Amino acid sequence: MSQPIQVPGAERRRGTPAATYRLQVHAGFPLQDAAEVAGYLADLGVTHAYSSPLLRSAEGSNHGYDTLDHAHIDEARGGQAGFDRFVAALHEHGLGLVLDLVPNHMGVDDPAAAPWWWDVLQHGQGSAHAAAFDIDWDFGGGKVRIPVLGSADDVEKLEVVDGELRYYDNRFPLAPGTGEGTPQEVHGRQHYELVDWRRADSDLNYRRFFAINTLAGLRVEDPAIFDATHELVLRLVHDGAVDGLRIDHPDGLADPKGYLGRLAEASDHRWTVVEKILEPGEDLPESWATAGTTGYDALAEVAEVLVDPAGEAAFTELDTELAGVPVDYAQLVHDCKREVTDGMLGSEVARLVRVIGELPGIERAQQTEALAELLASFPVYRSYLPDGREHLDETVAAVRARRPDLVAALDALHPVLSQAGTEAATRFEQTSGPVMAKGVEDSAYYRWARFVALNEVGGDPAVFGSTVGQFHAAQQRRQAVRPLSMTTLSTHDTKRSEDVRARLAVLAEIPDEWAQLVRGWLARHPLADRSLAHLVWQNLVGAWPLSRERAHAYAEKAAREAGTVTTWTDPDEAFEAQLQALVDAAFDDPTTRSEIDSFVTRIAPLGWSNSLTQKLLQLTMPGVPDVYQGTELWDLSLVDPDNRRPVDYALRRQLLARLDGGDVPAVDESGAAKLLVVSRTLRARRDHPGWFAGYERVTVTGSAADHLVAYDRGGVVVVGTRLPAALARTGWGDTALQLPNGAWEDLLTGARVVSDVAGVAADVVLTRLPVALLVRA
Repeated sequence: MSQPIQVPGAERRRGTPAATYRLQVHAGFPLQDAAEVAGYLADLGVTHAYSSPLLRSAEGSNHGYDTLDHAHIDEARGGQAGFDRFVAALHEHGLGLVLDLVPNHMGVDDPAAAPWWWDVLQHGQGSAHAAAFDIDWDFGGGKVRIPVLGSADDVEKLEVVDGELRYYDNRFPLAPGTGEGTPQEVHGRQHYELVDWRRADSDLNYRRFFAINTLAGLRVEDPAIFDATHELVLRLVHDGAVDGLRIDHPDGLADPKGYLGRLAEASDHRWTVVEKILEPGEDLPESWATAGTTGYDALAEVAEVLVDPAGEAAFTELDTELAGVPVDYAQLVHDCKREVTDGMLGSEVARLVRVIGELPGIERAQQTEALAELLASFPVYRSYLPDGREHLDETVAAVRARRPDLVAALDALHPVLSQAGTEAATRFEQTSGPVMAKGVEDSAYYRWARFVALNEVGGDPAVFGSTVGQFHAAQQRRQAVRPLSMTTLSTHDTKRSEDVRARLAVLAEIPDEWAQLVRGWLARHPLADRSLAHLVWQNLVGAWPLSRERAHAYAEKAAREAGTVTTWTDPDEAFEAQLQALVDAAFDDPTTRSEIDSFVTRIAPLGWSNSLTQKLLQLTMPGVPDVYQGTELWDLSLVDPDNRRPVDYALRRQLLARLDGGDVPAVDESGAAKLLVVSRTLRARRDHPGWFAGYERVTVTGSAADHLVAYDRGGVVVVGTRLPAALARTGWGDTALQLPNGAWEDLLTGARVVSDVAGVAADVVLTRLPVALLVRA
């Protein structure tokens, strides 16, 4: 059985990773702690650690996507000394580093901690950093509007203290020579205007990340801004400390292609992936200088092949019953996106209208409505003109057919939005992505609870599972188009962890039993929003057992994101009390608690089977696999911040040592079987890259052939079980893999099998585990 070895040094690190391991670095797990796990990561089999953003960020940030200062490693995360120690530890164990970068925006929550933003507020358009931020100065009357006041009347609560303008704990600079007079008079003379936070939806004049007021958009399309924001990171690349890059939210950039080209040249073409969410059937532009995406598309391909399409009708019936009407998901998505264009991103739509200017014969209200309809109907996150022009053309045609009252406005807008490189076309592209993300991921996914295992970033909940043939076709295309793209199953942004989804996939095989349970729970513990109740019950069962505190936190977030009854800005206390009572019932009602315990006990082993299969598929499919921190064992996490809890590395080291001592674990609650699959597969990828150079479907015959996913990567044969509930009833029967004649060894268990003219029986290959990784013996 494969033993841990040290990989070669700098030459290997600077090439394409064989596999990465994602680490969330923050004050509770600083770089010094990350350095301590380098040896474990090497033993596990990855070639690169993959770190969350490390540049100086907002105080208390546990994610790092709110960079305040691009010139320093964040002190709370360990600072430069901690970074140097981390890199030294990685290099000692032959590992490289992939670093997460945030080029689209900068954190401005605390202006005093963000030197560029502070200078802009102090000096306005005369600031040396004014060009760094995407500000519409004319719309603000020469001022930046900052939505921080509790109400417009709170202007009276401003104070001047120690040469600064203060509003409670918020600090703002004073422009030179403007400190005389009352605080309100001083405020009126600044280069910024503090306004009611409710005006953010309509009156802001700076581009944000999505609808987050404290993340101000950067103009990295300006070469000077690019150089200033990338100087430290590129120095780390050239010094050999950073070997690969992950680019956050490229859809927010004015020119993603130009940015990636500039970055490739500046980084000597280091392996780089982009956090780009592709809709089904969509490809990255071929002209982008990137190895591919961060893997949400791969996640969807793996998840769907484990979901039984035969369960769709029963789940749709239950969903219709709970919602009271059949849910038209496409219409729901459109309506959620319109809520975004008309609400939280209204400022961005209004700016787009201002940029386009007056259209002859078109009233401003018609122009705004037409733009909102185009944004709400856009089928992908954004186009990249001239690439993707067909998306705009098709959307205009669709809206014209649906809204004849907007034909004139649409005909006027179409040529304006089609001109690549113009400010109007670019801003439309920059706006469509946030509308999609907020409308779908953060709204529709929480409102449509038909089958939440599919409500995942990069997926399409309307597609209820896929076939083995569709999976193979997707992998053959992946191998041909982007063979070095990242693959993943869990990230810091997934709605639930891979193992929760794997357990929930079992429900698609037993939909009638699930529906009966749900009806009973809803009868005993009613909730005004029955669809939301179904969403909560699915997630509770998927993550069970979990603490009451975690369950409450998830339910509250889900309800407020859904926004059907309660919201973040206007919580409905009575409804939330009813929701929390439902959660409490899962723990306190004897009948409900007993039913959950019994049901989870029965389906958990089937979920483990799914987990092992999906992990093996993800680790062996074309691409560079990433393991999200802690998920080498069972991980039943829900949406953030639940998925950023501490990882017990001591336990993982202990279990890995047992495996390396020859133990072949059972598939049980310990999760050691998953660690076995992860470590053996990662080591095979690291030590034998030639085994993973191709992709060919392995023929499976027999009565249970549909329960196997099998393929040859060019030296190693991957075998995984799917639809385990039905398989438990029928057994493997005469099912066999048609492998070339001869002896084969399973890298997971060490078992040897022999294939002859009849192939090799599935039950022989999968005697110990529901998965196998076969090589010639």
